[in-house]
Amino acid sequence: MAPYTTSTISADGVNIFYRSSGPPTAPVILLLHGFPSSSHQFRNLIPLLSQNHRVIAPDLPGYGFTDVPPSRAYQYTFASLASTTGAFLDALSIRQFSLYIFDYGAPLGRASPHHAERKRLPSPDREQLRRLLTLEATRSQYTSGTPDAKRAAIAPEAYTLDHHLMSSAARQEAQLDLLQDYGSNVLLYPRFHEWFRASRVPILAAWGRNDSIFLPAGAAAFREDLGEQVELHLLDAGHFAVETETEELAGLILAFLGKNGI
Repeated sequence: MAPYTTSTISADGVNIFYRSSGPPTAPVILLLHGFPSSSHQFRNLIPLLSQNHRVIAPDLPGYGFTDVPPSRAYQYTFASLASTTGAFLDALSIRQFSLYIFDYGAPLGRASPHHAERKRLPSPDREQLRRLLTLEATRSQYTSGTPDAKRAAIAPEAYTLDHHLMSSAARQEAQLDLLQDYGSNVLLYPRFHEWFRASRVPILAAWGRNDSIFLPAGAAAFREDLGEQVELHLLDAGHFAVETETEELAGLILAFLGKNGI
């Protein structure tokens, strides 16, 4: 039996590719990937989570195998990604879910109640940002901070696929649009923190202690809002902890959901 199925569904004028597994009526876990990856980064995690949960992992617009027709004239902003993700969930009739967020998926997953209020900070130079779209830059996101003994666990096809799927001229421009729009997330941080304090939502923060992109202090900061409501684990990994610590992450997630009756 395949560890997951792949499907495509139309939502918000976009043909969204997604991977899924698990009983159709089970509680849903939504996995949101980041830059420069796709749902492919969850290929090993999905089957570990899906025995008693329905696991859904979409490719965001501009990534993976999701197709955005040119006639859609899509605006590659985080507000657009939030709207499209909401439309994707509506198309699948998903109303409740546990959320796994990573990299771009983090501000996207937290943004839905506030995305209409976004403003933009001054954007970094577009041409300078192109250096982040090379194969070497993509590879380094997987390998930087990963202990030498664990690098063999990183599949070279992962970062090679990421780079290939964003190498077309249109995809490159889409990535640059999103990179320049990232500052709109920062302006929403106060609203995110307000929501954490008001909702008291339980959070599992499992973080690579060697992550040089999203520093471990970011994980600890959740406790400023939620205190002991946050379960914090710093893993011996870099940015792509899901590549090298897959089984440990799955165990932490399932234990956390079980503890919270999900």
